[in-house]
Amino acid sequence: MTELPSSGLVRSPRRREATAATIETAYRAHAGEFLRVATAIAGSREGGRDAVQEALTRALTRRGTFRGSGTVEAWLWKAVVNAARNVRSRSPRVAEGPEAGTASDDAVDEQRDAIRAAVAALPERQRHALFLRYYADLDYAAIADALGVRRGTVSATLSHAHDSLRAALGEEVLQ
Repeated sequence: MTELPSSGLVRSPRRREATAATIETAYRAHAGEFLRVATAIAGSREGGRDAVQEALTRALTRRGTFRGSGTVEAWLWKAVVNAARNVRSRSPRVAEGPEAGTASDDAVDEQRDAIRAAVAALPERQRHALFLRYYADLDYAAIADALGVRRGTVSATLSHAHDSLRAALGEEVLQ
């Protein structure tokens, strides 16, 4: 008869681990997407860079907390989104765009500003889902992992975001 360890628990085989090499490989494969999404969430390119650096540092130092239930990439996306949220909450709100005092009557600039304002007015989860879907080209399952929600929630969240943007901007702007 096999005896159980003194703790009474049967040890299961080791789960996948987030090694420094797997984290570095995932980072190198997605660095551009990480920066685009972090910049969009943090509100500035500098803030995006800080968020990606913070997320990578935390992932490397806390790789033992990776549970192996998803991919290393999804785990890193969650770290990047959380770090960008933190950077944004620490930073003063500064609207990016044309410098103050410069006049721009260009229709493209006006449309871009309208889109930025409409996206900024969305609830946080909707903004983040949009950034992950369109800036990082993640599928719904990866977005769900990154945001810590179910896949159906991602679908509903993106649908609500699209509806809100259509209402704010009109159908012709979104095409």
